[in-house]
Amino acid sequence: MIDNISWLAIYPEIVLLGMACVIALVDLAVTSARRTSTYVLTLMTLAVVAVLQGIYASSGNTFYGFGNMIVSDAMGNWLKCFAAVALMVTLVYGRPYAADRDMLRGGELFTLSMFSLLGMFIMIGGNNFLVIYLGLELLTLSSYALVALRREDAVATEAAMKYFVLGAMASGFLLYGLSMVYGATGSLDIGEVFKAVNSGQIRHQVLVFGLVFIVAGLAFKLGAVPFHMWIPDVYEGAPTVVTLLVAGAPKLAAFAMIMRLLVDGLLPLAIDWQQMLAVLAIGSLLVGNLAAIAQTNLKRMLAYSTISQMGFVLLGLLSGVVSGNVDAATVQAAYSASMFYVVTYVLTTLAAFGVILLLARSGFESDKIADMAGLNQRSPLYAGILAVCLFSMAGIPPLVGFYAKLAVLQALVASGETAYIALAVFAVIMSLIGAFYYLRVVKVMYFDAPVQTAAIQAPLDVRVVLTLNGALLFVLGLLPGGLMALCSEAILRSLAS
Repeated sequence: MIDNISWLAIYPEIVLLGMACVIALVDLAVTSARRTSTYVLTLMTLAVVAVLQGIYASSGNTFYGFGNMIVSDAMGNWLKCFAAVALMVTLVYGRPYAADRDMLRGGELFTLSMFSLLGMFIMIGGNNFLVIYLGLELLTLSSYALVALRREDAVATEAAMKYFVLGAMASGFLLYGLSMVYGATGSLDIGEVFKAVNSGQIRHQVLVFGLVFIVAGLAFKLGAVPFHMWIPDVYEGAPTVVTLLVAGAPKLAAFAMIMRLLVDGLLPLAIDWQQMLAVLAIGSLLVGNLAAIAQTNLKRMLAYSTISQMGFVLLGLLSGVVSGNVDAATVQAAYSASMFYVVTYVLTTLAAFGVILLLARSGFESDKIADMAGLNQRSPLYAGILAVCLFSMAGIPPLVGFYAKLAVLQALVASGETAYIALAVFAVIMSLIGAFYYLRVVKVMYFDAPVQTAAIQAPLDVRVVLTLNGALLFVLGLLPGGLMALCSEAILRSLAS
C-alpha cells in the first residue's frame, strides 16, 4: 500500500504530468498561430510547480516515498524549482523565434518541454538506480524530438541523429555501469548501495569497473571531454530555442544525478571517482577553451564555453573528499560551490541565448559572431546584457561568474593537497585563455560597424524578463551570500539525510 508520504513526495510531479496531458489536449482546439492559450497555460503550470518546489525546499524537510525509490530533500527541491524557472524563461525567450519559423503549428514545443522537465524532476528526486535512469531517458527522448522539431531543416535533423546515436551509447555506458554495481551490491537502492560499498566486503575491482562506465555516462550528460562530441553539433544545428532547452535546465539535473550516484551512493569510492573527474576536468578546461578560440559561430563558441564551464563544476565535485578523509565542512564547501556554479551558469546561459533569440528573425539566425557587429549602436541595452553574460562567463568581477569560480578555487586550495592547488592554478590559466574569445565578441559588439541597421523589436514579456535576467547577474555578483547560503544549507541537509 502506498502511504500519504509517498504521494506528498511527488505531488509537484503529479501536477506537472497532469497539466502536460491537459495542455496537449487543449492545444488540439487552439487555432492561434502563436499558440497563445497553450503558452499561457504552460507558463502558469510551470510557475505553480516552481512555487510548490520552493515551498518544499524552504521547509527543509527530507522524506522518502515509494519504498525509498524517491527522495524529496532541500537540494533536490531547489534544483527542481530552478529548473522550472529556467524552462519558463526559455519559453518566454523562444516563443517569438519559434513562431517566426513555423515551429508552433502544434503545441509540441510546449508539451515536449514539460515532459523533458518531468524527466529532470525524476532524475533529481531519484533514490534508486532504475528511477534515475527512467528520468534520464524521459529527458533525453524528449530532447531528441525537440532537436528534430524542424523536420524540413536538414541541419537540425542531422544534429538530432548525432545526438540520438551518441546519447544512446552514453545511456548504454551508464546502464552497464549501474548493472555492474547492482551485481556487486545486490541492490538498486542508493542508500543500500552506500552501506554495501562502505562495508568493505565487496571486491574493489568489480566496483571500480562499474564506476568507470557510470562516470563515462555522467560525463556525457555534462558534456565533459572526451564525451563532448555531441555538444558543438547539437548547439549549432538545433533551432536556437531548442539549443537553450538543452543548454539550460538539464545541467541542473545532471549535477543532481552526479550527487545522487557518486556522493550519496558511492562516496566510499571517492578516491577512485575523484581521479576520473580530475582527468575529465583537465580535458574539459583545455579542449573547451582552446577550441572556442577558433570558432566563428556564436552558438558553437558557447558550446565549447559550456564544456570548459563544466570543467569548473567537476573541479568542485572532486575536491570534497581529501586523501580519503570525509570532513563535513570540506564536503559541504566543495559541493555547495559546484551547486552555486551550475545554478549561476544556467542563469548566465539563459540571458546569453535570450539575446541571440531576440536578434534572430525569419530567415536570419543571428548565430555568427559577425552578426553581433555594432550591436551597441542598435541597442545599448541588449549589447550591455550580452556583454554582462560574456564577462560573467569569463569570471570578471563584480559579476556572479567571478564569485562562482572563486568559490570553486577556494574549495580546491582549502584542501591543502598539492595536486588540487596545481589544478586551481591550471584552472586560472585556462580562464585567462578563455577570456580572449569572450572579449572578442564584446569587441565586435562595441567597436565594429553594424551590419544590420534595422531597429530591434521585442515583445514586452521578453524585454522585461531579459532585463531582469541580466540585472540578476550583477546583483548576485555583488551579493552572492544569499544564494551561496541556500546552496550550502541544501547540500548539508541532503548529506545529513
